[in-house]
Amino acid sequence: MKDNAKKLSASLSKEIISILKDRFTQNMHRHKNLAWELVQKKLESNPAKLWSLNEMEKSGGEPDVVDWDKKSGEFIFMDCSAESPKGRRSYCYDRQALDARKEHKPKNSAMDFAAEMGIELINEEQYRKLQSLEPLDEKTSSWIKTPENIRKLGGALFCDRRFGTVFMYHNGAESYYAARGFRGYLKV
Repeated sequence: MKDNAKKLSASLSKEIISILKDRFTQNMHRHKNLAWELVQKKLESNPAKLWSLNEMEKSGGEPDVVDWDKKSGEFIFMDCSAESPKGRRSYCYDRQALDARKEHKPKNSAMDFAAEMGIELINEEQYRKLQSLEPLDEKTSSWIKTPENIRKLGGALFCDRRFGTVFMYHNGAESYYAARGFRGYLKV
C-alpha cells in the first residue's frame, strides 16, 4: 500500500488520535515507560498508518500500543479488544482457502481482510505476549499467522484463552466460525 493511498479527513484523523490517546492513558500496563507525545508525533507523520489504525478501530479491534521496537524506533500496535474483533469474524484463513470452498463461502478471508486494512495477522509469539498483558479471547478465538509448512498441508492455526491458559490449535484453513476472527498488528 502506498503511503498516500489511504488518508483520513482532518476531523477523522483528530477523532482517531483522541480515541487512541484515551485508550493509551487508560491502559498504561500495556506500554510502561512510553510517552503518548512520541506516539502522537509518529501517528501524525504517518497518515496511511493512521488510516489502518482507524480500520482496526472500526472493525472492533481497539488497537493500542503494546511495544516499542528500539532498533527501528517504531511503536507496535495490536488489537486489544477483550474478544476477537467483532467486525472480523466468520472468515476462513486465506484466499487459497476461500477459493477452495465449493459452497457456503465466507465473505472474505482473514489474510485478505488484514491486507486490505494495511495490517498483518499476529503470530503465536505476539499472541502470547498480548495475553501476558491481560486475558483476551475467553469466549472467542483468533486466527494467527500460520507457518508455511503447516499451511502447505491445508492447515491454519488459531489461539484462545480457556481455563486461565492460552491454547494454540489447528483447523482446516477453509473453516470459519462466528466466534473466530483475527487480531492484527501494525508498526508505526
